[in-house]
Amino acid sequence: MASSYGTDAGKSSLRNNYLSLCESMPKDFSARIDGAVRQMFLMLDLYHQTDLILGYLPVHEEIDTMPLLRHALKQGKRVALPHFDTKTNDLTFYEVDSLDHLSRGSRGLGCPPSKDATPLGEHDFLGSLCLVPGLVFDGEGNRVGYGAGYYDNFLAFYPGDKVGLVRSVQVSSNPLPHDAHDVAVDVLVTEGTIWRCRTM
Repeated sequence: MASSYGTDAGKSSLRNNYLSLCESMPKDFSARIDGAVRQMFLMLDLYHQTDLILGYLPVHEEIDTMPLLRHALKQGKRVALPHFDTKTNDLTFYEVDSLDHLSRGSRGLGCPPSKDATPLGEHDFLGSLCLVPGLVFDGEGNRVGYGAGYYDNFLAFYPGDKVGLVRSVQVSSNPLPHDAHDVAVDVLVTEGTIWRCRTM
């Protein structure tokens, strides 16, 4: 396992090591952990207080958020998913009323939204909650993702609360490397605890 210090402390090394760790987990084991993470998230006050969740659909070995987002829709909450513009590295959220047409690995909206779809604007985000994907987090809420920078660009201007869903083995005991443009999450939710990374 890569530490956060020394020659293996770079984001690329950490990304590769944690991705390998997640891929090596037995599927039934990771599924049980994911279920426990989702249950902990549903205990979070921020979840009950918000009407809008900015979610994502997992790729590779991220926490499976689909059952959680379906549950939120059934409870009458609004759910939005991201569309990634690979030319500009921009992230735009569109509200959805169903996840039936999407599958794990779609990376949010897997294709450009329909022409009549309206993107959410900054005024929509007030009081919302954003689930932020990542391969590894530290206690300060810093994260290492897949390196594209989509979320950091978006979170730099996002006014709502930011939550990372993560298995406890993906929480680094050492500070992660981070740059001035990296944006930390406010809360980490694991299968065993809810950790507030900063005063809210």
